[in-house]
Amino acid sequence: MTENKETETPLGAEAEGSSLTDQEEIKATILVVDDEPELCRALSKLLNRNGYQVFTAGNGEEGLMILRQETIHLVLSDLQMPRMGGLDLLKAAQVISPATEFVIITGHGTIETAVEAMKVGAYDFIEKPFSITTTLKVVGKALEKQHLLAENLELRRRLDEIQGMHDIIGNSDVMRDAMETAKQVASSTATILLTGESGTGKEIFASAIHRWSDRSKQSMVRVSCAALPETLLEAELFGYEAGAFTGAVGRRQGRFEIAHRGTLFLDEVGEMSLTTQVKLLRVLQENTIERLGGGEPIQVDVRIIAATNADLSLAVSEGRFREDLYYRLDVINLELPSLRDRGDDVILLANFFLHIYNEKNKKNLQGFSSGSLDALTRYSWPGNVRELENAVERAVVMSKGEFISSDVLPRSVLQGRQRFDSLNIPVGTTLRDAELKLIQATLDSTNGDKETAAYILGIAARTIYRKLQ
Repeated sequence: MTENKETETPLGAEAEGSSLTDQEEIKATILVVDDEPELCRALSKLLNRNGYQVFTAGNGEEGLMILRQETIHLVLSDLQMPRMGGLDLLKAAQVISPATEFVIITGHGTIETAVEAMKVGAYDFIEKPFSITTTLKVVGKALEKQHLLAENLELRRRLDEIQGMHDIIGNSDVMRDAMETAKQVASSTATILLTGESGTGKEIFASAIHRWSDRSKQSMVRVSCAALPETLLEAELFGYEAGAFTGAVGRRQGRFEIAHRGTLFLDEVGEMSLTTQVKLLRVLQENTIERLGGGEPIQVDVRIIAATNADLSLAVSEGRFREDLYYRLDVINLELPSLRDRGDDVILLANFFLHIYNEKNKKNLQGFSSGSLDALTRYSWPGNVRELENAVERAVVMSKGEFISSDVLPRSVLQGRQRFDSLNIPVGTTLRDAELKLIQATLDSTNGDKETAAYILGIAARTIYRKLQ
């Protein structure tokens, strides 16, 4: 229960001057469920005057009917009512309107039951007789949580839609363009070169292109050209005969043979040696390979998708990459956008990774706080999607509450949000006033996020609260 130790005005005795009906648009929709008509009227009057739209019901069944018909952000419900009590209403509401928050109204002798309701999923409870201050404080905090829950549920819905359509997480214009191009070229036989910064999802795109192609019933075989030295890479690609080199005790098929009638994905193709490049060029020209230590040509039917984060045209001009091979690979060039250019995709991806690492770590985090969402969207993500995934995994492991707050995000993400604006403090300003100006300017730079402001200033968040008071 939220406590308030200040002098409070009893419910029903609010001042006439507190009305906000003509001054504010509706902030949220609240359903009051209680079998005491006077209490329903008093709560309805109070909440109306503070900018909320209110529905009332005399029992749980009536409340449930309203929940089915209207968009309700918060339910204030008595526990003990005829026909359907508050606890049963709470359980039903969680099924038919999972984004709706719930606060229990409890009288003397039912506090233990109210606590049980909180274990089931109620946000808080308020005890009769309650006051204006306490009621509005609990309502405000419950609606803050409801807003976060609703945002995260909507993000999950959009995520499910996007995954169902594309297998690639992204709804920004640049990602839609990239996916449209990938789908258009997937059914062709042309070689594709995927370019873009490290961590932008080139392997995921290669997999998607393979699935959308006519070769999807066959294998997609992956080779990292940067992970193997020259001799081992050739052995991996082309295979070898027994005795081809020390340790080659038997015949082995190469990746080209394994990928026959399928797709071969060559990751970091720019790291391939010039000698191996010559052999790859021959495969592209003649569709045949020779195993190491063998002389018999083997016919292969393989679609090549290559990827690099390097500038291959620069490598050609510097003599590090063959020009003829470059043009063979660069038949269709698909450049993948960096994460900083993808707008709201950051939040979609963050929720996707939250779901994954919730399951892996056996957690039930509901989403991200507004401060952490702001931090994620304002950071430039030089490591792209891979860096975001690592940041979310860390946050899931470190989080203790229902939502991921900004204080569990990596330091680099928080530091990346700072705005280094100047602050003019005239000579003669008292130390106290200068301190307050600095705190307020830092809060302005973090959009009011006290946790991040405290981190930037090197103080505890509670210090900011205390000094502002």
